[in-house]
Amino acid sequence: MYRAEERMGRLAFYFSILAIFIGCMGLFGMSSYAAEQRTKEIGIRKVLGATVPNILRLLSREVLALIAVSFIIAWPIAYYALNRWLQNFAYRINLDFSIFIFAGLIALAVAMLTISFQSIKVALANPVKSLKYE
Repeated sequence: MYRAEERMGRLAFYFSILAIFIGCMGLFGMSSYAAEQRTKEIGIRKVLGATVPNILRLLSREVLALIAVSFIIAWPIAYYALNRWLQNFAYRINLDFSIFIFAGLIALAVAMLTISFQSIKVALANPVKSLKYE
């Protein structure tokens, strides 16, 4: 009876993995670009005594804001779509808000893992190299 839903679930899973991979590549590119643009600023901050956690916070603040905005936009749309889809079943469940919070936390963790490599590399770099030609 539910073969169509199982097939749709598998297809959605594969496309979700593909979308997450493409999104991570975009986040990595965006963080690389932002770090490259702010190399001199980060070098000056390190010379003036900024710690590695301060620099990581500086670089990840923009990504956190974008993820928060996307969560605020996506949550009502996902709730409405899932609620409509669940109306077609004989036995229904209630959608709990904790499911959406958990999904948002997973998205946040994936995004932070994606940008952490580039952010840590820039935060640990020698500030002399970035300020050498100034």
